[in-house]
Amino acid sequence: MPVAWTVKNSKGELLPAFIAGSPREVGRKIARGHYDAFRLEVSRSYRELFDRDLNSVLQREGWQIVPVKRQTRVRPRHSAQLALRLN
Repeated sequence: MPVAWTVKNSKGELLPAFIAGSPREVGRKIARGHYDAFRLEVSRSYRELFDRDLNSVLQREGWQIVPVKRQTRVRPRHSAQLALRLN
């Protein structure tokens, strides 16, 4: 499960200014008006207005909301770590 979401522009670059914990939070950062988080959760008609506004911005800018992939550190395996010693 993604930990964070952001916007990818038409060149494929991730835009760090829009990082948030969910796609809806990212959308709230890029939509034109101020949208109340609680009303987005409870009101279908309010959410439809938000989605329409958000989609117009995404299409106009050529943006896409995408998950941020976690960077994992690659650690070398040592043979001593893999040995199981039962004695």
